[in-house]
Amino acid sequence: MEDRRLEKNCDIVVVGAGHAGCEAALACARLGLDTVMFTVSVDSIALMPCNPNIGGSSKGHLVRELDALGGEMGKNIDKTFIQSKMLNQSKGPAVHSLRAQADKQAYSTEMRKTLENQPNLTIKQGEVTELLAEEGKITGVKLYSGAIYHCQAVVLCTGTYLKARCIYGDVSNYTGPNGLQAANYLTDSLKKLGIEMFRFKTGTPARIAGNSIDYSKMEEQFGDKRVVPFSFSTDPESVQIEQKSCWLTYTNERTHEIIRANLDRSPLYSGMIEGTGPRYCPSIEDKVVRFSDKKRHQVFIEPEGLYTNEMYIGGMSSSLPEDVQDEMYHSVPGLENARIVKNAYAIEYDCINPRQLYPTLEFKKIKGLFSGGQFNGSSGYEEAAAQGLIAGINAAMEVKGQEQLVLDRSEAYIGVLIDDLVTKENHEPYRMMTSRAEYRLLLRQDNADLRLRKKGYQVGLIDEETYQKLLEKEAAIAREIERTEHATIGGTPEVQKLLEEKGSTLLKSGTTIAELIRRPELNYEDLAPIDKERPFLPWDVKEQVEINLKYEGYIKRQMKQVEQFKKLEAKKIPEDLDYEKVGSLRIEARQKLEEYRPVSIGQASRISGVSPADISVLLVYLEQYRRNV
Repeated sequence: MEDRRLEKNCDIVVVGAGHAGCEAALACARLGLDTVMFTVSVDSIALMPCNPNIGGSSKGHLVRELDALGGEMGKNIDKTFIQSKMLNQSKGPAVHSLRAQADKQAYSTEMRKTLENQPNLTIKQGEVTELLAEEGKITGVKLYSGAIYHCQAVVLCTGTYLKARCIYGDVSNYTGPNGLQAANYLTDSLKKLGIEMFRFKTGTPARIAGNSIDYSKMEEQFGDKRVVPFSFSTDPESVQIEQKSCWLTYTNERTHEIIRANLDRSPLYSGMIEGTGPRYCPSIEDKVVRFSDKKRHQVFIEPEGLYTNEMYIGGMSSSLPEDVQDEMYHSVPGLENARIVKNAYAIEYDCINPRQLYPTLEFKKIKGLFSGGQFNGSSGYEEAAAQGLIAGINAAMEVKGQEQLVLDRSEAYIGVLIDDLVTKENHEPYRMMTSRAEYRLLLRQDNADLRLRKKGYQVGLIDEETYQKLLEKEAAIAREIERTEHATIGGTPEVQKLLEEKGSTLLKSGTTIAELIRRPELNYEDLAPIDKERPFLPWDVKEQVEINLKYEGYIKRQMKQVEQFKKLEAKKIPEDLDYEKVGSLRIEARQKLEEYRPVSIGQASRISGVSPADISVLLVYLEQYRRNV
């Protein structure tokens, strides 16, 4: 009998429709390539299986950068948020981070609408079970149905679905998040291609009926009075909406007693869970064990949307048995009579060792195979989306035969994220933090467009009109900084009065507007009454003028550090370099360099086990190597 099966051709296949898959598929399609995105369920597109929020400390930076490059996440959350806050406002601008609570259903629906209306993009419900490759190059994918899609590149964005297992107590279900179908076959195909896999885990707290909560025992948490949008393209006036409140309560000694008395029943401690969990987002049982001196832990009660009664119990993720969860949640003030809608659970899943990837997010062993998101051993929607965008861009660039995009650590938090994943040993799901970025004063969320819009334009995801607006903004900032540096001001009664009101030292001689702005107690807006020549400027231009003047010394110092960094990044290492021939390299360094195959001296210097002395040896060898080539 004739073997009949569906066979189709396309340019790029994206596997998965979570936050990474959405960005990868949109990037490929917007760059003109025929793209097919596969998902085990179209209802899981841009799903938020854990907290329905976007942004937060350092994660807000990623979303702003993604937006600057032409990604969708920032635009989507601006359309669907229900509360927004700028975090860390009492600190310097380097750590200001935007965080927005989303309407979970609206976020997913809006992203699906964007995808469905994107030219060159086809959404297909189906499980990819096998990668097809010939002579170390991707040629297509095979589905569970037997259908084959021939393509030139594949982007893997499988999230937490590969051989997923949801666990609480002794209950174990082989399903993906939120009870959705797991993807059980692709892991075997990856292993056959020589790809090294890890087993990681994450978790989520219970969801509770909002009308069963006693809010009078909790502290109300409001959004900002003036909301700042995530996307540089969003009209700030369009996001000034009536916001939903969140609530804060705390665990107590009774809660901790219940947890301690039942640790033997926790799959985390009984050995039932094999995967490694995220250290920076621990379960409540983890917190109670690791921080035994703490009498209480914060619990945030956050709405899942405008048209649902479900509330997310932030800070209390767990995999304890159902009866223990019931007792534990009811011990928290305000939750004494709460009705649990969904139990908390842990989820285990297969992911890759990301050290197998180039900084482009292409697999070193298989040409045309790219990877993004939690599948790369990271955690978080924002980290996933950022990687998905870069993987999608580079898959498209490869198919088009154009130069791929690599962001380094001095250019973007996205660069730090990817460099950490492909260079460092990660034994747990990787989470972005501001402390990971050495040049964070330069990599602020407020200047992401100034840093990255040009790269988005060069790639082809930013249109001409948007690019011209960026150039106008750059020019306006430069003009105003120049003006304030030369605008002199004397100690007139009006000036002295203003300085006195602001608690600033009075003038003994003339000075410039720029020098006054540099005073810690003064800012750009304060000086408006005495700055008679000031032009009308948009708020974001004024913000950049103030930051650049106030932090000028620190910014210049970091820029010098970046110059040194760039020199090491520019020293490329040949792909076929034989480290056995590099004399005087320590055995550990030789093994690590052979394993990682770094692309530059800069990347080599960040590998654990490679010392400064090893780098010196390598630099000398490369100089001799180049002379002989």
